[in-house]
Amino acid sequence: MITNEEKEALRGWIAGRLPEGLFLELLDVTVDREEITVVGRIPEPELSAETSATERGAAIEGRIAEFRERTREDRIRVARDAERRFRRKVSWGVECGGRRALFTTVAAPVMTRLRQPERQVLDTLIAAGVARSRSEALAWCVRLVQKHADDWLEDLRDSLENVRKVRAQGPDGGPDAD
Repeated sequence: MITNEEKEALRGWIAGRLPEGLFLELLDVTVDREEITVVGRIPEPELSAETSATERGAAIEGRIAEFRERTREDRIRVARDAERRFRRKVSWGVECGGRRALFTTVAAPVMTRLRQPERQVLDTLIAAGVARSRSEALAWCVRLVQKHADDWLEDLRDSLENVRKVRAQGPDGGPDAD
């Protein structure tokens, strides 16, 4: 897992490397072992107050598509530099009018061993039509846990960072260790 200091350095590098005016605001830089995801806010389309929700939604989708096409070359240049420097793929996303859209994100395979009761959960999701395969059912379960456990997972990540700091201060990790 990446440390908070490494995340801050990576976020700073990305913020400094982005072309001027690419985003109204850099919202989020998320990183794991395989991928860096960069999300920024872009301007909403200017619409009248009488615009219907359907038209507003379509206009936002159009703005996102326009941004994606118009900025492709700039984003590719930044991604190439970041991929060489940080050895991770770079994905992009935007937020516009309260809608978040991610572009070409990494789907990394993950191997796991499950006992029969756990496999039965996945098979039930397949039988119910929630998923087409055990792999898809497992991804669905992870997304469900993520949706309902964000605060708990954030607390856990913070605790892991504190453990890393304490280990670094120990006899084998401090600045004077030989």
